[in-house]
Amino acid sequence: MRKVTGVAVGLLLAAGAMPALAWEPTKPVEIVVAAGAGGASDQMARMMQAAIQKNGLMKAPIVVSLKGGASGAEALMYMKSSDGDANKVLIAYSLIYMLPLSAKIPFNWRDLTPVAVVAMDQFVLWDNAAGPKSVKDFIAAAKAAAPPFKMGGTGSKPEDHVLTIFMEKKTGAKFSYLPYKSGGEAATQLVGNHTESNVNNPSENLEVWRAGQVRALCVFDKERISYTTKVTETQSWNDIPTCKEEGLDVQYLMLRAMFLPGKVSQEQQAFYVDLLQKISQTPEYRNYMEKQALKPVFLKGQEMLKFLEEDDALNKSLMTEAGFAAP
Repeated sequence: MRKVTGVAVGLLLAAGAMPALAWEPTKPVEIVVAAGAGGASDQMARMMQAAIQKNGLMKAPIVVSLKGGASGAEALMYMKSSDGDANKVLIAYSLIYMLPLSAKIPFNWRDLTPVAVVAMDQFVLWDNAAGPKSVKDFIAAAKAAAPPFKMGGTGSKPEDHVLTIFMEKKTGAKFSYLPYKSGGEAATQLVGNHTESNVNNPSENLEVWRAGQVRALCVFDKERISYTTKVTETQSWNDIPTCKEEGLDVQYLMLRAMFLPGKVSQEQQAFYVDLLQKISQTPEYRNYMEKQALKPVFLKGQEMLKFLEEDDALNKSLMTEAGFAAP
């Protein structure tokens, strides 16, 4: 009898020592995209949705919610107003620094809960396939253009617009910047010759580049894109020179990161960190990173916070120098 009692006590003690079941969502999870359909953030959200579903990474269903109104402010304020709701996760990019500066909206990325940086996005200078064939020729044509070349971009005063301003400062050329709802729309306008250029992310111009409708002139990074598999009949991403190689010394990288609303629990935050790590190991993620020419990165915890503080300071500096920071 004592032996039975001892075993029972041992089992109870063991059960008491076991950790409580980890948190996981029990209702649909919403991936919030601060842009319109077809842009890089929308495409990343769809990839994550597919990776989660195909690999059974989460029991709850997942939906993509496009909230690109007011140049993305709709999504930021939606997340800010969702404190404690761990069923919403934002795909963030440099908008989280730039929009509050330019539009004076009452938002700070510190209002949210950082989960992970999952990639770095590059920018490419594109023109129509019928346009100038080199950066040198493009800049010369832009300088001579009257009226100014039209530069398509995503929203007003985001990274696309900042890059345009810095191109003007470096070259002396003038551009008429036209904001669109998404990178996909900016790509369509370039193909239709309604604009002369854009600085879309690789993913946003991928299909029209593959179709031979646009030309990749240079990438705004200190090094070439690493992927060497042919994307068009003649070119890989790695074949695109850096802008510095072409005499245009302008560089910029943009984070792709995930945030939860504020005031969620550590267990809820940990669930999404683990989920994103699992996504980063799937074929869908690896294929997407190469197809979209993204730089694979995974930062979490203190490493992510350190990066966010430094990236925030850099973007504030760029916005101020471009004259986009509201007084």
